[in-house]
Amino acid sequence: MHLYKTNKTVSILKVILTSLMLLVGFNGMAQLEKEKDTAKIMTVRYGDKGFELRTKDNKFLFQLHSRLQFRFSTPYDTDPLTYDDYSQDAKTTFKINRARLKIGGHAFEPWLKYYWEYELSQSNLLDFRLMIEKWDFLSFKVGQWKTEFTRERFISSGEQQMVERSLINRPFTVDRQLGVEIYGHLKGAGIADFNYWAAALTGTGRGSTSNDDNHLMYFGRAQWNFLGRFLDFEGCDLEFHEKPTPIIAFSAITNRSPYTRFSQAGGGSLDGFEDGLPGQYRVNQWNLETAFMYRGFSWQSEWHTKEIIDKYNNNDLTVMKGYYIQAGYFFHNVFEWWPKHLEMAGRHAAYRPDNSIRENRQDESTLAFNWFFKGHKNKLTSEVSYFSFQDKTLPLQQGWRFRIQWDISL
Repeated sequence: MHLYKTNKTVSILKVILTSLMLLVGFNGMAQLEKEKDTAKIMTVRYGDKGFELRTKDNKFLFQLHSRLQFRFSTPYDTDPLTYDDYSQDAKTTFKINRARLKIGGHAFEPWLKYYWEYELSQSNLLDFRLMIEKWDFLSFKVGQWKTEFTRERFISSGEQQMVERSLINRPFTVDRQLGVEIYGHLKGAGIADFNYWAAALTGTGRGSTSNDDNHLMYFGRAQWNFLGRFLDFEGCDLEFHEKPTPIIAFSAITNRSPYTRFSQAGGGSLDGFEDGLPGQYRVNQWNLETAFMYRGFSWQSEWHTKEIIDKYNNNDLTVMKGYYIQAGYFFHNVFEWWPKHLEMAGRHAAYRPDNSIRENRQDESTLAFNWFFKGHKNKLTSEVSYFSFQDKTLPLQQGWRFRIQWDISL
């Protein structure tokens, strides 16, 4: 009796196991069929902008990209902003300077594009925008992004030539704003080659969902590609342009808001200005910009003027001026012993917080070296900077800083 029950149990187990094996087999075959079907309609690969999912008809593209920056600095990391900053205690720093997640692509049509970017270390939504780029001569953008007011600020922090942007970035950048923009490339023959940008923005900085009053920020940029070749927004001539590629650009902004400066954190106040009330400060800015790349040599410069008018205090006017010049070169083009992946670059920047006081001036001079393991996607940058602070009533202050940074994109 017991033997009969045992044999019956074994038979039942065999049936169950056989059924499970058949089920797994059918599921496996179904999964293979699904993968084959997926392969017919979608491709998966790793490209210049991270992991990509693209439909065969190119109606949809999804790109996932991440980037990390590891930085060591001594005796401090940030630029000295005030006279007292030069006397601060030394604070040697090692930190994750940036940790970014980027998602972009297009949907429904290749010309309907989207992009958003998130800063993981600070939990900030930096960019979110939709672009209609069906025609080269006329495109549209809506959302939040870095305005194209300055080349230095608009270049991604992962594609810079130095560890960080110059001393004048803080007082003159317009940074990220929310709004709408039209832009395009007018591809005329020869010298008749231009790019343009024009935008209406809230003028209250990143993360602000509304304006403080009925005054918007208005922005415009005109770029002349006078040899008929467009120059992209990136540092270093990694592409090794075989033909000289120069540009000249002029940009302007006018805005009325509580703020005298902008940054990744949003709206803020420059030194010497109080936190403003709605519509207190009328800010007008101009920037003349040049850039050039040819056979491993790169150049860029900006010349800024900024007016701050305090509308609540007798229209008090402050005029600020600043500039930087920057150049880099891959010297293996001249010296055989120079490593092919090593670039040397230099920059000088100067800034007057009040142009009426000629003795008031801040300067920065920086020498940098870039080692490109895989272009801007994997590079090591080291730099040494000299700063000076001149004040008409105080002794000259000066100091040095060293930084090294590893930037890697995944």
